[in-house]
Amino acid sequence: MSIFQEHIFPVRHKLYRFALRITGNVQEAEDVVQEVLTKAWSTSESAEGAQSIRSWEAWCMTLTQRQSVDKLRSRNLRRTSPLETVPETASHSSIQQVENKDLVQQVQLFINQLPERQRLVLHLRDVEEMRYEEIAQQLKISLDQVKTYLHRARKAIREQLIQHHIQP
Repeated sequence: MSIFQEHIFPVRHKLYRFALRITGNVQEAEDVVQEVLTKAWSTSESAEGAQSIRSWEAWCMTLTQRQSVDKLRSRNLRRTSPLETVPETASHSSIQQVENKDLVQQVQLFINQLPERQRLVLHLRDVEEMRYEEIAQQLKISLDQVKTYLHRARKAIREQLIQHHIQP
């Protein structure tokens, strides 16, 4: 089995979720993952590239972060806003489902308002379920910084929910 099939391809969904969290745009996240997978494929096929990388998942996550931030910067430089997605037609769902969807949207809005480091740490810990040590290594920050960013992010979201009288 090749390096790509064994180590890189299985984490493609994780890379997509991470790119989507950073870019906030489905098409850009797909583009980022495509670029990362292409680079990973060519690197895994070269003899020197395959030997120099210890953790393919961490390497791909780093590439995804960099590519996603580059996409964001590029989008901001173009000063054009993406077309808003067409709202899905409402199905006959229960009131509870609608309330849950509204709560999720509100929390995502609060998350998007967090500083970048807090947002990334929160995503890696609570969505990707990475360990603190992995997050510190991934973002090249100390373990204490990871814990601080995570605490501040959760506290900010909790305060926003309380301020808007929303029951989590």
